[in-house]
Amino acid sequence: MKKFIRGFGFAFNGLKYAFATQINFRVHVFAALPVIGLSFYLHISTAEWNWILLCIAMVLLTELLNTGIETLTDLVSPGYNKLAGHVKDISAAAVLVVAFFALITGLIIFLPKILLLVGYAA
Repeated sequence: MKKFIRGFGFAFNGLKYAFATQINFRVHVFAALPVIGLSFYLHISTAEWNWILLCIAMVLLTELLNTGIETLTDLVSPGYNKLAGHVKDISAAAVLVVAFFALITGLIIFLPKILLLVGYAA
């Protein structure tokens, strides 16, 4: 049981490291806050909450995986290496794909509600 509980400590250390060292992770965390606030304000449905929370989790997850991959790549290939660069570029691209998906999902959920709120018919 001690190992299990210690595992949570390691996980929180990973979150702390990512938040402290990765500006993109911080940007995504702080971008999620107004999205959550807007979700409450617009009274989105349970299904829409599921999509919003899934998008937030996926973006943060891919940022964490990207950080891990980049850190490991730097460890095993401290000097310039073309293939190591490809590894880092591909993991960054994964974040981009998920962030783009999250943006489109957010537009699908929020845009009709915002347009309705400001007086445009949906």
